[in-house]
Order: sequence, then C-alpha cells, then structure tokens
Amino acid sequence: MIADKIGVTKAAVYHQFNTKEEIVLAAAEEELAWLEATIDAAEQEDSSAGARDALLSHIVTLAVERRRTTSIILNDPVIARLFPENKTFRRVMARMNRMLMGNDAGPDGQIETAMLIAAISGAAIHPLCVDLDDGRLRSQLLHLARRFLGLPD
Repeated sequence: MIADKIGVTKAAVYHQFNTKEEIVLAAAEEELAWLEATIDAAEQEDSSAGARDALLSHIVTLAVERRRTTSIILNDPVIARLFPENKTFRRVMARMNRMLMGNDAGPDGQIETAMLIAAISGAAIHPLCVDLDDGRLRSQLLHLARRFLGLPD
C-alpha cells in the first residue's frame, strides 16, 4: 500500500527498509518529530501557562489535521509493542508531560497526560467526529482539553 501510495515499487520500499516493522516505526517517528517540534515551539512562550496552552493548541491542531495518519498509527500493533521501549518516544512523552503537568507531577501527572492525549486523539479519529469540519472539531477539542487542565478558555 505504501509503495502504491508514493508511486514506487515494493522493491524500492524494501531497499530502504528491511521489514514492515521498520516502515511502521519510520512513519511513527515522523509523527513524533512533528510533536517534538510543537513542544519546541511552545517552549518559546514567556510563561509556563502560555507554554502549556500553546502546546495544547498545537497538539489539538496536529490531532485534527493529521487525524487519518493518527488513526493508523494509534491502531498499529507494531507501535503498541515497540514504542514503550523507543528512546525517542519516551523522551518526547516525558517533555510533553513536564510541560503539561509540571516538573513535580509524578505518576498521577503521567496518567493525566496519557488520558488527555488519548482523549484528544481518540475523539479526532472517532466515527462520531469523522464528518465534523476541522475548525469545529479543533475548537471543541481545545475547549474541552483546557477544561480538563483547568486552563482559562
């Protein structure tokens, strides 16, 4: 499917990647790079509250704009099996958790971050939301995520 989508032969794809797992991880790592760039951008804000809100806004925007890709990645068994051990994934998630919950959030903060990200990405790909236009979906997800974090709307 990948070869067909990008207009090359399967042999060309397997010239770059030895296994299907490597292909899936490469696609997922690209998504992680996008997420890390959003964290970098949010860190440029003047205050921690501003950084948190900027990150939240970026996360919601990415989830909505990339919801078809997100659906594939979130439901891939290779990702579920390999990502918890992936150093890049762990680093990006730790940075996101610190920015959203603070440096001293501990295990409860990790759970809150996981819940928030799962809720945002899950809603963005949910069948009930598939027909919603991106603007409305983004607006409502951002509103609800801010409420979850106790941020002003």
